[in-house]
Amino acid sequence: MVNAFKWWWGILLAFGLLAAARFFLPLPFVNEVLIFSIYTIGCSFLLGRVGFISFGQPAYLAFGAYGTAFYLFYYGANPYAAILAGVACGFIGACIVGPLFVRLRSDYFALVNLALAVIVFYMMQKVLADYTKGDNGLWFLTNIASTSVLNIGKSSEFFIFATLVAIGVWALYKYLDDTIFGACCLATKINEAKLQFLGYSNFKVRLLAFIVANTTTALAGSMYAVYLGSVSPEITAAARTADPVVVTILGGVGTLFGPLVGTITYTALRDVLSKFIGNWELFVGFTLVFIMLAGEKGLWGSAAPWLEKLFARGKAGGEPR
Repeated sequence: MVNAFKWWWGILLAFGLLAAARFFLPLPFVNEVLIFSIYTIGCSFLLGRVGFISFGQPAYLAFGAYGTAFYLFYYGANPYAAILAGVACGFIGACIVGPLFVRLRSDYFALVNLALAVIVFYMMQKVLADYTKGDNGLWFLTNIASTSVLNIGKSSEFFIFATLVAIGVWALYKYLDDTIFGACCLATKINEAKLQFLGYSNFKVRLLAFIVANTTTALAGSMYAVYLGSVSPEITAAARTADPVVVTILGGVGTLFGPLVGTITYTALRDVLSKFIGNWELFVGFTLVFIMLAGEKGLWGSAAPWLEKLFARGKAGGEPR
């Protein structure tokens, strides 16, 4: 109970600080950080806990985004129903390809997911252009109906919604980390034979982790679609396939707050450096190389032990002698 209380406080503090930053930073920046961090946490879980590096996350992002877009463009106007439709599309997509993909070794897993992202891009751009409107995309901002509670068609209220969703997502992943399922995920990465000896199925553990991670990615895609009011094939372009992996490594692979720290850093570097440097990605690349050479822990993985010592020292100093 005490440990649960501590990590709940950690999650609430992290997103409380981000909410406070809303008064100092542009609202679009904070909303993008929330969406992108939800997008990244699934990739971080797969890489850090299961050992699967995925360059296909934009495909699952597109499942959620286009599921939501199709609902709002062709069928209905309720943004919450649209998000549920997008999440359902992501879940179904993960259930279809998951049994095939998780049987592969990590290197082949990365390649087949990259291929999926390319296939989805051309499906949305060319094959299904009559429905997706091709490169022009689907525009449905005016179709989104107002809701009595948290009208997420407005940026200010979407921020509240996104913060609550992010807290729920982080609590889910922390819970999974602390259960036997989280231990099994780590075991299937480190010692498959031992996990099988204990009576657990490597295939089932990997499949469930894959479905959870990519359903979360679809959730981010659904939120992205509602927030922007439009979706185009650009979200799953080949140039974007490395983004969640870069942010994962930048923040710290497999850490709870790594996706959030990595997203804030990546988004800030992009928004600031792009104003002064044309090829700002080159700077991010050098930063990644430096981080990996320094120990592969990422920004949060490197800072967390130092912060723990700092808080422990402060607590010890505050105790009566």
